[in-house]
Amino acid sequence: MVLVIIVIITYIETMYVHHNLATFTMTILIIFIFQMFYVLPFCSSTSIATFVFGDSLVDSGNNNFLFTLSKADSPPYGIDFKPSHGHPTGRFTNGRTISDIVGEALGDNSFPPPYLAPNVESNATNIGINYASGSSGILDATGTLFIGRVPLREQISNFEESRKYIVNSMGEENAKRFIKKAMYSITIGSNDIINYFQPSIPFISDEKKVSPTTFQDFLISNLTINLQRLHKLGARKFVVVGVGPLGCIPFIRAIGLISKGKCSVEVNTLIRNYNKKLKLELHRLNKYIKPKAIFIYANSYDVFREIILNHKQYGFENADAPCCGGYFPPFVCYKGKDANTSSVMCDDRGKYVFWDAYHPTEAANVIIAKKFLYGDASIISPINILHLHNYGS
Repeated sequence: MVLVIIVIITYIETMYVHHNLATFTMTILIIFIFQMFYVLPFCSSTSIATFVFGDSLVDSGNNNFLFTLSKADSPPYGIDFKPSHGHPTGRFTNGRTISDIVGEALGDNSFPPPYLAPNVESNATNIGINYASGSSGILDATGTLFIGRVPLREQISNFEESRKYIVNSMGEENAKRFIKKAMYSITIGSNDIINYFQPSIPFISDEKKVSPTTFQDFLISNLTINLQRLHKLGARKFVVVGVGPLGCIPFIRAIGLISKGKCSVEVNTLIRNYNKKLKLELHRLNKYIKPKAIFIYANSYDVFREIILNHKQYGFENADAPCCGGYFPPFVCYKGKDANTSSVMCDDRGKYVFWDAYHPTEAANVIIAKKFLYGDASIISPINILHLHNYGS
């Protein structure tokens, strides 16, 4: 490439001496084309990647590769996911997750693939990778009844492996810059809280629960350790999503025998207090962690609660029942060979807030994603995701 540059420069000098303006202009055009072929690919390699950590709210298919009871690899999951033409991908909703929608809004042409899928290493240096796992939690023990899942601690260990690939691909210094510029999305904690409240199973779970305050503090402590691990690996731009109003999801309302239009006060009270502590901890990290990083707190509780309370203003008709699977155990959303072997499913998925007993529909995810992208400090702070995307650029 150096030889080509020398030849072009020599040619320009010759043209300048002979005052051949037309040929000189053509030479400038050649240089422009040269720049397009040789410079632009280098620029595209420095695009911002997103690394996604969390549970079934953002799992893009990792659990497809596990022996687990927590899977979304059969219809009608993914029925509205256009890239797969309506086939299930392992996403626990009818279409896109919040992280999918955010990525599209930021200009991504594709979604970070699941880490456990084969041959995804090269994506680590491009669009990023998704490490999230359905039924997982902040605590390793969360989701034990589902058998296979990847807890947050292991998800970060998987990113550590991806980091080795990034370093081998672009060298240590370029890798540090790339990792520093990337975004890290963490959506986790819901399953820990669901496990805390769901009825114990005789002969399997007979442990006495700790107090809500002790439990909240334990979650915050463990989450902080894992955020610091990511920071030590070079991450600097974090989106940490608070826990939503689980007291209003169909599963919690069903096991608590809570009437239509009501939510579990006990569950939501614990979550609000947990989220307050999480926000304070992120503020502390923003203030004291070195080297400097930015942790933004996404207030999913207030956003989703507002959607439920004012669902008709958002175009929804039902904010109580799940579109698929019904209210009662085993809360399975499944499409069989005929109506007798299939779960009940609503006629218009865009009119329902909940897809199944646990997860929002794509229509609800779109609203939440937009608020995270462009919202003010009451929704996401200290800056929104759009500003974080450009932060430090």
